[in-house]
Amino acid sequence: MRRTAAGVPAALVLAFVLALSGCGDEGTMSGGGSSGSGSGSGSGRGRMDMQEAAERSDAMLDAVLKAVDPDLQWAHGPTTTRACGVTRRRAVMTVVSADRRQTFLDRAEAFWRKSDYRIKAVNKDEVFPAVYAVTEAGFGVSVSFRGKGQAFLEADSPCVKKSKVAPPAAEPNGPAYEGVYPLPRPNVRSDFWSGSGS
Repeated sequence: MRRTAAGVPAALVLAFVLALSGCGDEGTMSGGGSSGSGSGSGSGRGRMDMQEAAERSDAMLDAVLKAVDPDLQWAHGPTTTRACGVTRRRAVMTVVSADRRQTFLDRAEAFWRKSDYRIKAVNKDEVFPAVYAVTEAGFGVSVSFRGKGQAFLEADSPCVKKSKVAPPAAEPNGPAYEGVYPLPRPNVRSDFWSGSGS
């Protein structure tokens, strides 16, 4: 059996490293977030649960939407949960013309870079462009354009403690479309976003 310099079997060292890498986010996830989630509760040392992760995701989506100027009208998309994670979504109800899609993505990307997010990927497709970023705590966030040029924002949590997840608390800045799925296609005109680029 191969041994390390300290006499510990190499396979044991590898198993230990792999085990650590699977839960490496636990320590970083209970600290400060993007915005809005406060300075922590009594569970400071415990791992974040799904509800806390959903609130952090909501704060990240709020922040990027505030950073993209001029304002866009949006509505909540569905929340989904996985074995140990949660995804929050927003659908943009403002018509973003083909000429303005890259501007939208550039403004989101610039905000994330300024917030020390790591840009994971950029899709420059003319019809379905997208930008994907990840936070130091392991949250993934994206803006992507899909059918009929509708923009969607998503925030995915890393693996967290299982818990119930309440609906988002933030009020949309337009119709809520509660119980409506799928959401309508973009139907709000904007002098800037719906116009042609310069």
